[in-house]
Amino acid sequence: MQTLQDIQVAQGAELVEINGVFVPASFDNSVVTERSRSVVTERSRSAEILDNWQTQTLLVDRSHWGKILVKDSDRLPFLHNQSSNNLQILKPGQGCDTVFLTSTARTVDLVSAYVLEDAVFLLTSANRCQQLLTNLDKYIFFADRVQLVNATHDYAVFSLVGEQSPQVLQQLGIDFDYTQPQGTHQAFTLGEISLRVAIGSGLAVPGYTLIIPAAQAPRLWQELSQLATPIGTKLWETLRILQGRPAADAELTEDYNPLEAGLWHTISFNKGCYIGQETIARLDTYKGVKQNLWGIHLTAPAHPGDLLFVAGEKVGKLTSYTQTNTGYFGLAYVRTKAGGAGLQVQVGDPDGEMTGEITGLITEVPFLSYDRSSP
Repeated sequence: MQTLQDIQVAQGAELVEINGVFVPASFDNSVVTERSRSVVTERSRSAEILDNWQTQTLLVDRSHWGKILVKDSDRLPFLHNQSSNNLQILKPGQGCDTVFLTSTARTVDLVSAYVLEDAVFLLTSANRCQQLLTNLDKYIFFADRVQLVNATHDYAVFSLVGEQSPQVLQQLGIDFDYTQPQGTHQAFTLGEISLRVAIGSGLAVPGYTLIIPAAQAPRLWQELSQLATPIGTKLWETLRILQGRPAADAELTEDYNPLEAGLWHTISFNKGCYIGQETIARLDTYKGVKQNLWGIHLTAPAHPGDLLFVAGEKVGKLTSYTQTNTGYFGLAYVRTKAGGAGLQVQVGDPDGEMTGEITGLITEVPFLSYDRSSP
């Protein structure tokens, strides 16, 4: 991966180590100069991208995310019983997002699962790979034909984000339509490069996730970065929050279940028993979801952990925060009885003290779902 890092640094990347892997935090050592009526303004490259990111194709290195290969003949029944979605029905070339839970249905991680001919490839959050490996290993019994392999350093993962992603792949010689079901994937060969392309960008925006053997990653990155705009983890984090994708240690913790986290679309309600299933079924049957994850427009800077109030009563908590070119935005859990989109709240610090005239407007974000009928 050193060669890949050298290429990225030459492109202006500032690297950061996450999960034992160095990836670009930003490409911000370049600036964009604007001239208007003899006034010269310099803006960071990320600020420029953020202005019109929805009309571009973005390229992000997600190689620091965890990667687990689950092998042997019992792999699908085993994973089916360990997570929320219906993996048993998937065939090679198919995939889905699924949630791994504790026995009390608290969220461990949101994972993308890709079914291969001889294994299942799990793409986990960067800070959840080892925990998942440990948890899964505890449930492998003597007669189970299941093998777990930590493949984090064996593969690179890149994502293309944006409506024009198909054109980028076509310019590489790959014709793969992203209108197929989410998680659909296929193996391709480009000269000496072998890669797997999966439908889905990791956000609620059209795109692809590319899985590549680590040794072949530098050449593919070099080709892709000439056709798409590279971004780092800092800008990805901003887009994650704007899109509403919950993250481990922020929205995905043992304080919340996946229904509260807006992950209804990752849960099969008729697949039968899995870890945490009884609690999930009870919450669904008796309308027991007490809080929901929402986006929140803020009038001033705030901090994760700040509390939300309505008429002096605590109604929720801010879990993620970012500043954009046009204002301040975050993700927050809000009590179901307090309301949802359109609710006006005041922001206080974690000790319950009001921090000033900071207010927030609760809003929908595209990644989240709130009931079974959500897409």
